[in-house]
Amino acid sequence: MTLASGAVSFGSSAEAKPLPPGSLDSNSVNRVLDSYQNRVQAARAETNISVPVETTNGDEQRYPNFIGNFSKGLPHNAIGEVVPIAYGMLLDAVSQGTAAAFEEVPLGGNTPLVNPLAGVAFDLEGTDSHQLAISAFPSVASQALADQAVELYWMALCRDVNFRDYGSNSLTLAAAAELSSLKSFTGTRSGGLVTSQTLFRGFTAEDVIGPYVSQFLLKPFNYGPYAMNGTMSMYVPGVDYITDQTSWLNVQNGAGPFGSNKFQTVPCHTSSGRDLTVYVHADPNAGLLISFYNAGIWLFEQGAPLNPGNPYTKYQKQAGFATFGVPHFLCLLGEAKQRACKAAWYAKWFVHRALRPEAFGGLVHMTATGKAHYPLNADVLSSAALRRVFSNNGAYFLPQAFPEGCPQHPSYPQGHATMAGACATILKAAFDGSVQFNTLSNGAIVTASEDGTSLVPYTGADKDQITVNGEINKLASNIGQARDFAGIHWRSDYEWGLRLGETVAISVLSDQSNNYVGEDFEGFTITKFDGTTITV
Repeated sequence: MTLASGAVSFGSSAEAKPLPPGSLDSNSVNRVLDSYQNRVQAARAETNISVPVETTNGDEQRYPNFIGNFSKGLPHNAIGEVVPIAYGMLLDAVSQGTAAAFEEVPLGGNTPLVNPLAGVAFDLEGTDSHQLAISAFPSVASQALADQAVELYWMALCRDVNFRDYGSNSLTLAAAAELSSLKSFTGTRSGGLVTSQTLFRGFTAEDVIGPYVSQFLLKPFNYGPYAMNGTMSMYVPGVDYITDQTSWLNVQNGAGPFGSNKFQTVPCHTSSGRDLTVYVHADPNAGLLISFYNAGIWLFEQGAPLNPGNPYTKYQKQAGFATFGVPHFLCLLGEAKQRACKAAWYAKWFVHRALRPEAFGGLVHMTATGKAHYPLNADVLSSAALRRVFSNNGAYFLPQAFPEGCPQHPSYPQGHATMAGACATILKAAFDGSVQFNTLSNGAIVTASEDGTSLVPYTGADKDQITVNGEINKLASNIGQARDFAGIHWRSDYEWGLRLGETVAISVLSDQSNNYVGEDFEGFTITKFDGTTITV
């Protein structure tokens, strides 16, 4: 059996010695013991991390009709309230944590629940998912959630606006004005206001610098002999879904088939919110991992400076490969992503069970039309965004970018964002993030043209402020906000997902830091999403 390398002491098992068949020399035995001890030390270090007391918003206990929690795929009544017995059986399955129990949960249609038991799976690397916690999700009746909903209604209305036109388009200007007026809206502001430059952007300091779309989603690069030009077949503009009660109730029950998106014939570069949704629709999270893998390939192709903590920056006669080289970091992306996914699934299914925006849109519609009276904050019910949606569709449901709406698992945290946070952190460990982006050999800052068929130079005055770390952060935000543009996640889902994924990746890097032998490794210095730096 092949064992992982240890780091306590080094004894080569490759020395040529004549030994009886099946026997081990002392160096080989020492290597096995070193490997074992290294694993024990990593496990012992993880036991020092306490299991937190998880805090929820209390909606599951507060509302006997479970209007504040995820119930998609279970049977619902005519106005979309889950059948209480069915939700009770879901809670029983969560309590038991077995496949047999989840098999007993009644479905309202033919769409299965997505992998709830991933939330209780163990890993042999990084901090266990049950030792990680995120903030409580906002209550369904809170002003905070209402204000996030207003942002989502505006994102749906602005899906087809070119990012280049945010400063002049009447819809985006109206969106910025209304969001500026919402006291509990936590999106990025400038001088206390949401502006065309901060509208629908992420929460890191770099998110508001330069074009909306990260350079890593635009730059051409090569997969070996295959040239990739950064274009995709985009969805037809102006086509939204789940805007009437029949289709909305069908998706709440999981009663497919749901149809498929319509595509344009000419491939284009990403230039609008709807374009971003294309990138994050293909599951299982293909667009997410590919985007960071592509970014890593592009940075390595450009010879981007490595993280100063990489020991091979100091060596003259050696180059990194299986450790501290291209294969190491590109493979780490998948390792960190997988562990982040399990952490997100634990929080989704076994802690928060937060409702999706499309379900909240149903609560809004039923309240606004007098079919029910739910305790929603007035910010959403009186919003200009809601009035515009009703004018367009004759209903108050949140328009969705995908025919099936959201996937069949709870909203909080966002899985794409959690995995993006982990992958972004791995890229920060690989490269010197302080490097000015346009100093790289193909680092000229670009944006999609008005029609999206070509790339044009970005001429903004802030182009010299764009860094490698900034574009990594922006890529993570683009992935998370793309799911919000689709109408299937909340801002809270994206923000706390990034933070959770970052924590997971740091724990993976910490576990691995003891595995290197003789390479003078003192740790990677990484700038986190909140701007603080750590060495791991």
